[in-house]
Amino acid sequence: MSQTESFFNYINEGYKCKGDFITLGAGMLGEETVTNALVNIPLKTLNRHGLIAGATGTGKTKTLQVLAENMSEKGIPVLLMDVKGDLSGLAQPSPGHPKIDERHEKIGIPFDAKKFPVEVLTISEQDGVRLRATVSEFGPVLLSRILDLTETQSGIVAIIFKYCDDNRLPLLDLKDFKKMLQFITAEGKEEISAEYGRISSSSTGAILRKIVELEQQGGELFFGEKSFEVDDLTRIDEDGKGVISVLRLTDIQDKPKLFSTFMLQLLAEVYETFPEQGDSGRPELIIFIDEAHLVFDEASKALLGQIESIVKLIRSKGIGLYFVTQNPKDVPEDVLAQLGLKVQHALRAFTAKDRKALKLAAENYPDSEFYNTSEVLTQLGIGEAFVTVLNEKGIPTPLARTMLRAPMSRMDVLTDRELNELITNSNLVRKYNDTIDRESAYELLTEKIESINKKKTEEDRRKEEEKISKRKSSRTRRSTRQDPIVKVLTSATFIRAVFGILKKVI
Repeated sequence: MSQTESFFNYINEGYKCKGDFITLGAGMLGEETVTNALVNIPLKTLNRHGLIAGATGTGKTKTLQVLAENMSEKGIPVLLMDVKGDLSGLAQPSPGHPKIDERHEKIGIPFDAKKFPVEVLTISEQDGVRLRATVSEFGPVLLSRILDLTETQSGIVAIIFKYCDDNRLPLLDLKDFKKMLQFITAEGKEEISAEYGRISSSSTGAILRKIVELEQQGGELFFGEKSFEVDDLTRIDEDGKGVISVLRLTDIQDKPKLFSTFMLQLLAEVYETFPEQGDSGRPELIIFIDEAHLVFDEASKALLGQIESIVKLIRSKGIGLYFVTQNPKDVPEDVLAQLGLKVQHALRAFTAKDRKALKLAAENYPDSEFYNTSEVLTQLGIGEAFVTVLNEKGIPTPLARTMLRAPMSRMDVLTDRELNELITNSNLVRKYNDTIDRESAYELLTEKIESINKKKTEEDRRKEEEKISKRKSSRTRRSTRQDPIVKVLTSATFIRAVFGILKKVI
């Protein structure tokens, strides 16, 4: 048996699927693509999470696009984090190109240009379906971890939530929370202390500074109503394709706190909302997190622990998480260990640090008789990658250098006119983009504070009036009380005596 035949069997045996699957590309032996040695991914293991890694310009985004397209075509909804702004082209078919035809001929599958159902979302000032969540929906534990609060400060946040629950004060946006911080350290200090214990003003000041930091990164746009319902991420269009929700994040690359806040809240909401799926054979939703280091770089130890827990548990709800980043080391080891599908594009080794990172990256992949992994990692061309997935039994497949198929949709952004038309025709824009500012903790506390201040003013006025009245009464008593000498001089006995003396003299 020739080496090519041996390799063909190596790929076909390792990547064969009895159930439904998607095809990522064809295996490569050296620089040659082995036609019909197809690298397939079973649908039933797509919820086991994944990683797409590689240096800038090696094709990570196009791989993400290919995966999203094929998932959508199989009726699986997808959520994409579009940090670089180059994924909106999914809504239009590819114009085609001779190089695409050549690539697909090598792979052994036909190329079919298609467009896909796309919904444009936003958490910033960009146009699209606005995603919001209320402060109450975060809860005290999640909010404290996002803000990286101490144990004492977290306790204060818990008291705020408890007080608002007990007194029916809705915590909807950040101004509600800030108003509560003001209230518990000023007008409501005695009430809170009597019921929950004393609260340090220095601790509330520290919490306020963290809230202001979140506001400065755009948090005031994200917190509020109407809250986005995560079920709207799992829609299927009339043709049976899963809707691809593209979250535009091009203007928040320098706002990692907002990005990680949104991501953690979204994952927590999905986990709490979606039912246990069991072994259904296909995922309910796939979430691609581009520039994944934005989630992990700014995360505290407590926040990382929360993310790791969600990654471990959320797959039971039929949710797959796919992290897209330049190097696998950008993802914490405990999270990396949970990723069943790995697509590794080329890495560069210009420095000693690069070579060390390359060696570590190579160790993330199984050994293969056909490859020197660390060596080939620097030789992969654009649109080529090392691939390993979980087969239908949940066992890692053999490592395959893969010629990846081309995207069926446009490998470029939509024009402004196309984008505006897509957003204008969205039913979700009409559902979520009207700002709701109903009566909440801010208004109710403002009213309560005004009432407290009014009572205090009236009490101060009453006390002042009592003081004035007492002073007047005191002066009146002094004015009516006669001096002893005057009293003697004006007495009747004294007057008669004087007149008697005068008569004798006369």
